[in-house]
Amino acid sequence: MGRREQSYKNSVSFVGTKTATALKDVPQSIGYVTKELVLDQGAITVNDVVKNISGVNQYSAYNDFSIRGFRSLGNLNSGNLLNGMRGLTPLWRQSSLANIERVEVIKGPASALFGNAAPGGVVNRVTKKPLDVARRSVSLTAGSFNTSNVYADFTGPLNEQKSLLYRLNLGYENTDGFRDLQGLTTFIVAPSFTYILSDRTQLNADLTYNNNMGKLDRGLAIPGKGDIFSVPYNSSQSAASDYLSENTLNLSFALSHQLAKGLLFNSTYLYSSYVDRGEEHAQQHKYQSLGDGTEDHTKVEMRFEKRYRHITANNFNNYLTWDVATGDMKHKLLLGYDYFNTTIAPGLSSLSASGYLLKDGTVVDKFDVNKKLDYKLDKNGNPIPNVPSFDLNSTMGNRIKDVTKYIYNRTGAGNPNGQGDAVRTYSNGVYLQEQLQWGRLQALLSARVEWFTDVTKDTKGIEKKTTQTAFTPRLGLVYALTPSTNVYASWIRGFEPQSVAIQSDPETGGPFDPMKSELWEVGAKGEYLNKRLSVTTSLFRIRKNNSLYNVGDPTRPRLMVAIGEEVSRGVEFDVSGRILPYWSIMASYTYNVAEITKAAPGTKDLNVQRPGTPRHAANLWTKFIIPSGALRNLGMGLGINGVSAREGQVGRRAQPVTYPGYTLLNLALYYKVRDMQLQLNWNNVLDKRYYIGGMDRFRSFPGAPSNINLTATYRF
Repeated sequence: MGRREQSYKNSVSFVGTKTATALKDVPQSIGYVTKELVLDQGAITVNDVVKNISGVNQYSAYNDFSIRGFRSLGNLNSGNLLNGMRGLTPLWRQSSLANIERVEVIKGPASALFGNAAPGGVVNRVTKKPLDVARRSVSLTAGSFNTSNVYADFTGPLNEQKSLLYRLNLGYENTDGFRDLQGLTTFIVAPSFTYILSDRTQLNADLTYNNNMGKLDRGLAIPGKGDIFSVPYNSSQSAASDYLSENTLNLSFALSHQLAKGLLFNSTYLYSSYVDRGEEHAQQHKYQSLGDGTEDHTKVEMRFEKRYRHITANNFNNYLTWDVATGDMKHKLLLGYDYFNTTIAPGLSSLSASGYLLKDGTVVDKFDVNKKLDYKLDKNGNPIPNVPSFDLNSTMGNRIKDVTKYIYNRTGAGNPNGQGDAVRTYSNGVYLQEQLQWGRLQALLSARVEWFTDVTKDTKGIEKKTTQTAFTPRLGLVYALTPSTNVYASWIRGFEPQSVAIQSDPETGGPFDPMKSELWEVGAKGEYLNKRLSVTTSLFRIRKNNSLYNVGDPTRPRLMVAIGEEVSRGVEFDVSGRILPYWSIMASYTYNVAEITKAAPGTKDLNVQRPGTPRHAANLWTKFIIPSGALRNLGMGLGINGVSAREGQVGRRAQPVTYPGYTLLNLALYYKVRDMQLQLNWNNVLDKRYYIGGMDRFRSFPGAPSNINLTATYRF
């Protein structure tokens, strides 16, 4: 059933051990944001709230994060969990919080429990579950950029015995956005049911449907010789005729049955569907070529793509837990088996247009000044692009485009694993875990064996399988220094398979070994002020091997080399909960050094801070409600969010960029009258211009200017 606790603090989590374990007893850092903080900050998407968690930063404007120095991209089964299950989420758009109870981040590799996992951590979205008491609310929001949001949340029993419970979350989100042609409309429908057959058996059904409609945001392009703030923050390279539609469906069924005293069986099935349709004009990460072999740094080379893809995933998770005591020792044993697959549905395809026109009616990717006479040239002697370049000094490129005039190539559109020609992927995992308690000492020991397989088809329809195997152990110790404070230490190994597109391509120089990671972490966790306040501090080191890096050989453009070692190390500090019953706080600080420490000579990223990762990041949010007097129920919120400078993708891009650090101030006012609460959120009060992140000078993502949202919530 759903969570009853109403605070910024969360005490228990399943995601760290797959059992109901107090967070202070898990020997690993797990960050979280509860629905209470989401509501108080007026947050709409997961990206809006990750700033509250130490070690987590936005990488771009997509469903895309940097966790402890390593990228964790949405829609990749290595970066996302839904209720502790690997599933599909929106890729190009940020995940809505309309039906989310809390957002959790398991920091460090989570491969021992979930198989293929990013080394920095994974994001787990926990959906709202039914309650056995009736609660209903409707929320309306209006604000800057023509924003209008409507949410509904209904829950309670469906019979007198309270054996059948329901919850229904509905959401409508609409905004023009602060960027030209970047409006977005989102619909969310999320019903869930709990059927309590007996005190030993419970069934749950959970569905989330999400539909995003708008345009794909490829960020800002910046003139080659200009300051990164030289382009208006509201500009974009989208055409008025572009569109993007993302439809995501996640449907799960879960059974929990107590076989005997202390013996519990859990089985969960999750079906995921992701459909992506769109037309977009996007940057080619190059400036327009001129006839003399130079570039015009005010014009961006463009491409056009028309795309359709439908991906389905199935996740089947089964495990037994056995609580038993042997003398003074308490044991919680877990034995599990997971199966996960993704399949590309028929019809996957794209049409793409780019490059420069030749006189013979064909197209080439690049302009070669030595073969200038082969190209179609304009009156100034410059090559004519297949897709018109975007003039950064004009908005004419935002007009409707006649895409029928382009010359196209038909290509694959990829799949959620970034594996361009894979038609199916599947994995099997078997794992064993022991949670042992002996007095003040607790130990967590687990191991998993994973078999990961890609299936590809050649032009003749012949299938080829590529299998990668990993053994991922986990060891953690927790010691209770005092009744309120635990110290812990953990060692974990992680695993990520290499892309089949790279493994199967003879031009890449492969096959390559799987990517492997290792976490060492020590820390302390405590609950204070009568358990109202939670405090966590951690010291960590993550090592990753076998990431692939393009050699940069012009004669073999797809040739890759494995990076010898990437290391991320740092310190994190988190506080959440209530200082007083009417004074809430959420605060965090991170110091993180993340670098490639061993690589081939000439690697541009060697000993450079990893992309999207600030060395320093700090966040504070506090809320105070006046408890008595004439101003009773009047509340105030104050937020400060700051990060230091971040790098774009240095070695992978011809035009790398460093995004300056920034500090934002956010304010809020609350007033409750009976069952109605009014709320005003003022974000970026000082109207600071900043970038949340990006890749290079062709794809940088600005943050929103000063904006105001007014919300009215009625509970009945």
